[in-house]
Amino acid sequence: MKSPVIKRSIVIAGHKTSVSLEDAFWGGLKDIATMRGMTLSELVATIDTGRQHGNLSSAIRLFVLDHYRALAESSPEEGIEVRPYNDRRPEASARGAE
Repeated sequence: MKSPVIKRSIVIAGHKTSVSLEDAFWGGLKDIATMRGMTLSELVATIDTGRQHGNLSSAIRLFVLDHYRALAESSPEEGIEVRPYNDRRPEASARGAE
């Protein structure tokens, strides 16, 4: 059985590094970067400099989890629709390049 974790390369602060992430976390990270008007590399660099401990892949997973938890806790009046990653509309998954 193939592992759902995929190793991906990214350049942060001018250095190439790799992270091992599941597709759902990678997709969530790309969506967050798009929403913030940042490149994927900029967002990962921000996560990297702010992490307290653990490896970068774990820090990214926790960042994505915290982001979506905050959305889920937002007031319904704000009009935020939270859907599972696998229940995404095709146009949402086509946004942003790696």
